[in-house]
Amino acid sequence: MALDNKKYVLLQFQTCMIIHICRLVEKINVSIGQDHNSKYLIGVLDIYGFESFKANSFEQFCINYTNEKLQQHFNQHVFKTEQEEYTREEIDWSYIEFIDNKDVLDLIEKVIVYSGLLNGTIMKPGGIIALLDEACMFPRSTHETFSHKLYQTFRSHPRFFKPKLSRTGFTISHYAGEVQYQSEQFLDKNKDYVVPEHQDMLTASKCFFVSGLFPPMPDEATKSSNKSSKFSSIGSVFKVQLFRKYSLI
Repeated sequence: MALDNKKYVLLQFQTCMIIHICRLVEKINVSIGQDHNSKYLIGVLDIYGFESFKANSFEQFCINYTNEKLQQHFNQHVFKTEQEEYTREEIDWSYIEFIDNKDVLDLIEKVIVYSGLLNGTIMKPGGIIALLDEACMFPRSTHETFSHKLYQTFRSHPRFFKPKLSRTGFTISHYAGEVQYQSEQFLDKNKDYVVPEHQDMLTASKCFFVSGLFPPMPDEATKSSNKSSKFSSIGSVFKVQLFRKYSLI
């Protein structure tokens, strides 16, 4: 329990430090005269390298998901859009075949859909991130039950495979090749708990910098939390941030 508390405090501190750095960068941009109303901007995109190691965990999953998203953007604008333009302008050219990775992205990021009917509700399964969030919200879930759910849901998916010599691992056929992931720490790494007691302790810190990173929680939030841990999905937050960055490219 003590180690868990230490881990969650460090995660909270790391998150607030990243937010602080982002706000600092925003202040720097304002100080050097960046026009936030401008319709155009020049930015630098720091692209993750596609990762496939001997052991691949949640970090590699998120990094490779990002690469799939960027690859889709590349396919859309370099191949699909350009070739449609050639067709409209009746240019004599040879069609360039390219692999559409939409099915991989659906496998990863698709949301769970609930369809209401007269006799009840039918749930259409979501992607891996949605099923991971679902597993994280059930106290009795383990990486074994999570993996078993993936095997059931995606047993016929052409991009998803169950390794023969693994009971809990899974393989995704990415655009750059197959990667086998070990699910042992997926649930723990996806959980971003905000514990009110930790928040109160850091807010009361005598270090001005630390207490500034953790302003007091609003009364409404404190009452609604009822001093219990609030689960936030790192995978879903990562997906939302990725969509926002993707829209700027």
